[in-house]
Amino acid sequence: MTVTFLGTGTSQGVPVIGCECDVCRSLDFRDKRLRVSIHLQIDGKSIIVDSGPDFRQQVLRERIKRLDALLFTHEHKDHTSGMDDIRAFNFMQQMDMPVYAEDRVIKQLKQEYAYIFSGQNYPGIPRVNLYPITHDQPFEVAGINVTPIRVMHYKLPVLGFRINNFTYITDANFISEAEKAKIAGSEVIVLNALRKEPHISHFSLSEAINILTELKPRKAYLTHISHIMGFHREVEKELPEFISLAYDGLKIAL
Repeated sequence: MTVTFLGTGTSQGVPVIGCECDVCRSLDFRDKRLRVSIHLQIDGKSIIVDSGPDFRQQVLRERIKRLDALLFTHEHKDHTSGMDDIRAFNFMQQMDMPVYAEDRVIKQLKQEYAYIFSGQNYPGIPRVNLYPITHDQPFEVAGINVTPIRVMHYKLPVLGFRINNFTYITDANFISEAEKAKIAGSEVIVLNALRKEPHISHFSLSEAINILTELKPRKAYLTHISHIMGFHREVEKELPEFISLAYDGLKIAL
């Protein structure tokens, strides 16, 4: 399995529009963060988790020429607003795109993309097949087994995903003991860490470190990172040896 971080930033990305802070003006490419998303290549299949507003740019940057499925963690716009751009894959692959999400997220997608689901089949609209998933039932995507992980994003239920020994969680500030048991034994864990200060709906840096120390993966990466976190090069020095900050374009092999 190869995991590519398509984006590692918050809902505003980094740099933030109009911000003149040192991080937003940084020339270090690792401080440039598009909206959070990952690409998985496994057993010859291509899967993307979340298609935010930077989806087109991310896919072009990584030269992704095939997509077998799209998974959604939740319905916030920084995770869903790029779905229209799957049209290119519809055309190239001559197939409807399988999209996996919880019922609540599917309902939101049908509202945001009403033109897709109106039944009028206007030429050129994205073509999708929606597959409802639940937090308590493993499911299969393109022949690959996926275990959903229920986490909380303040009061909003969100899904993380475990595939083999890889677990991906973003937009969370609480994981129950029962869900931690699903994560346990993962070789690599990706977890969100917004900033150093506490936040109402995201893990802070110290909270993320504490959870990862408890779960003991061989390697962990932090994502969904704000400009307030600080410079990549400086924060990296503060982390335990087994934890790193992810950055856009980073590829890891399992």
